Amino acid sequence: MLRYAITSRTLYPGTELQQQTALLREASRWVADGIDFIQLREKDLPAASIAALAREILQAIAMANSPTKLLLNSRPDIAIATAAHGVHLTSAPGELTPAQVRSLYAIASCPAPIITLSCHTQEDIRRARDNQAEAILFAPVFEKRAFGKIVANQIITPGQGIDHLRAACRTASPIPVYALGGVTLENAPACLEAGAVGIAGIRLFHNKS
Repeated sequence: MLRYAITSRTLYPGTELQQQTALLREASRWVADGIDFIQLREKDLPAASIAALAREILQAIAMANSPTKLLLNSRPDIAIATAAHGVHLTSAPGELTPAQVRSLYAIASCPAPIITLSCHTQEDIRRARDNQAEAILFAPVFEKRAFGKIVANQIITPGQGIDHLRAACRTASPIPVYALGGVTLENAPACLEAGAVGIAGIRLFHNKS
């Protein structure tokens, strides 16, 4: 089962510096464990801070001689500057396409990037397949709960279910699909049975202790 971890420093307590330090500590554990992908998803940070985090994670990967690949969320410019392995894109209108990202990497004389795409509909999946993404993150498969600082701010996103995941995998073929959204170790086997190559998540992989 392939594993795709997505960062979120806000899961950790403390100051900004403490949160970033905790994120890097967690990423080092993922690298040591040989997790397949780490998506650096700290979109609210300035470019310099994202780049600094990326370089720290890439250094951990190199020192551990780990197979882990680092992808940056929606920032091919920073990915190229830091020599990250690739980029994660959304299916939102106006987002760069995989072809455009590959062109940017080629212009910079960088190795071809790994590009993953988040998809929520069959149309998103068809477009990602036609654009030859390396992998698709289909979400949300299960009910997903997001929390603000106050419990009353809880937001519940209904899951699309295993049948929709199975259909997504069929449409995406031969592009591999990762199940995202409310995935747990308990329901992961059902995702694999539906055709997903692996699981992706934020809270799923974070150790907040």
